[in-house]
Amino acid sequence: MQVSISSTEAVRNFSELLNNIKYRGDRYTVIRGGKPAASLVPVEPARSGATLADLRGIMQNIPRLDSSDKEFEADVMAAADSQPSMPEAVSWE
Repeated sequence: MQVSISSTEAVRNFSELLNNIKYRGDRYTVIRGGKPAASLVPVEPARSGATLADLRGIMQNIPRLDSSDKEFEADVMAAADSQPSMPEAVSWE
């Protein structure tokens, strides 16, 4: 997204601008004295990796255990059952 901003706004929100540039791929034109003075653009393209919104689809598409995996499932469940329980309350509270 290309956005024009004043130099004052750029100074006040510089950290946020950098995050938007790096993680969302936003582009900014800095205006000073009513004229374009600089462009703030990403050095490399924004990541197109998975986001939290993609989690539901990822979880629906992971492989499921079948009958040949029952021994593995039993081992995992036995390991989980043998773990110590968590305390009811934190002692320093």
